[in-house]
Amino acid sequence: MTPYTHRAHLSRRSFLTRGAMATAATAGASLFWTPDAQAEMPMPRPAGALDEKLDAYIAAYLPAMNAPGLTLGLADTSKTLRAVGYGYANVDLRLPVTADHLFQIGSITKSFVALVLLQLRDEGKLDLQKPILEYLPWLPITESFGPITVHHLLTHTSGLPDNQSVFSSDPEARLAQGFQPGEHFHYCNAGFDILGELAAKLDGRIWRECVQARILTPLEMSQTTGVITTASRDRAATGYEPYWDDQVYLRQGRLTAASNMVMDDTAGCIASTPGDMAKYLRLLLNRGQGTKSRIVSEDSFTLFSTPHIKADDFSPTASYGYGIAVDTLEGHKVLRHTGGMVSFASSIHVDLDGGVAAFASINAMQGYRPIAVTEYAVRLLRSRHEATPLPENPLIVDPLEMENAADYAGIFTLHSGASSGRELVFKAEGKRLLLQASEARTPSPMQHAGGDTFLLNDESLRLSFPFIFARKDSLGENPSAQSEPNADKPKSPVVEVSYGPDWYTSEAYDGPTTFHVPSDLAACAGHYRSDSPWGGDARVYILKDRLTLGGTPLTPIGNNLFRAGAEPWTPDTAEFHHIVDGKARLMKTGGLDFWRIEVD
Repeated sequence: MTPYTHRAHLSRRSFLTRGAMATAATAGASLFWTPDAQAEMPMPRPAGALDEKLDAYIAAYLPAMNAPGLTLGLADTSKTLRAVGYGYANVDLRLPVTADHLFQIGSITKSFVALVLLQLRDEGKLDLQKPILEYLPWLPITESFGPITVHHLLTHTSGLPDNQSVFSSDPEARLAQGFQPGEHFHYCNAGFDILGELAAKLDGRIWRECVQARILTPLEMSQTTGVITTASRDRAATGYEPYWDDQVYLRQGRLTAASNMVMDDTAGCIASTPGDMAKYLRLLLNRGQGTKSRIVSEDSFTLFSTPHIKADDFSPTASYGYGIAVDTLEGHKVLRHTGGMVSFASSIHVDLDGGVAAFASINAMQGYRPIAVTEYAVRLLRSRHEATPLPENPLIVDPLEMENAADYAGIFTLHSGASSGRELVFKAEGKRLLLQASEARTPSPMQHAGGDTFLLNDESLRLSFPFIFARKDSLGENPSAQSEPNADKPKSPVVEVSYGPDWYTSEAYDGPTTFHVPSDLAACAGHYRSDSPWGGDARVYILKDRLTLGGTPLTPIGNNLFRAGAEPWTPDTAEFHHIVDGKARLMKTGGLDFWRIEVD
């Protein structure tokens, strides 16, 4: 339910294991894709050149991304242009996705929350600049950096952590700020959980009744559910998640059907169909004007779509409005958002200047969103509207290839542990990076996972960590803290690589090779697991002199309390409890409880 780019800060999906994907057939195969998968995949019937181009792209996109099925809704200011499904709603039953299947839209729900609150503002029931504690004095939060207003919560600038929930298993726990409200953009699901509580209080109805009366019924979104329930399970597509849920995610790996979900957290609790989402897109294209009446005033929609603060989590050019990202696409103002659930991922693009919009959702969570589909759909629709040639299909990037594979080639020597002195040999063959594990073994390809991070593309090894490279200009930093490289900045040589707690360097490395590790860190290192579907597996280890959680550096700030992330202001934390015989038995982070497990 967080933005689509990978960030160092924690989120409610941070511990969803990027395990390899599922099939009932042979290990190492993808979910259901065979050499003839593209021909076998259920497809809608196109109605014109635009549909043909988009369908051809999606037919290639789904097997390349290992997604079982996709639902698509297209709209302009006056009508629904298309509402169709691709692929499978249930793989085992070979049940095709149809326009009637519900898909969980995740954080796109946040824009619904914002519009409900703006309605209440229009009715004089809500002051966006009023402190939230004046409305909800019972909230378990602290405001050591200053009062939090409704505006701050709507724009992810409250300073609160990105927690799973407002409420903790510890009744005494409070969500604590990390920075002065308004100072930074920090994605916060708990903030929209709070806003759902606010909407219910001011409206006098629970959330599902409130959103039904205020948005769904007026827009005739009759197939949409305001909360995710068992009652609607028969109408929903089956969601899929990693089969190996304690391993890194490989693009073409194994998936398994996810368990049923019941959820009313307004950070992401709506499920919808492509036809209903097309009606919602029309509302946004018409700037708050519904089919029969306005949903929000023109003034409130302006507030909704104003770029209040830069939001690099979405893109280098994006800002955040109220529950929606505000960006540009080929010179046009667009509203965009994504949604990530345990087993669904969604995207919307709304071209306000071009008057066209797209929604797409896939029934799997594999660490990406179908942004490329909605963006391409909008570009196609714009071209047809402007009577210009339809753009060519975007390139679907092969994760086993990258232009600068040679940057990472070399011999790296291990500096830590009993196997100190062991070497990793990386070779570049064209655009591919290979790991030569031993002379007797065929080199294994590396899958690029963004920035300087790679995964060994061998599911049979069931690896627990990615390989994170670091460059010379980052010496002294924890390799796990490396962010996406700046495209405008010349890249310095790659001189080190880490695999979990194992740290390797090349001959070009000239920094320190020994580090002082505080004695109390060892008690926190270990393998933890949460029973929550949002939690899953978490591994804490010591890299150099820093405690690290699943690639996120932890900085001590108190008694077994750590700041999670590279930014000194981040409010996200990890706290360790019940230290027995030199081992912490419980880690609390992201609003979840993770218990130590002694398994391989």
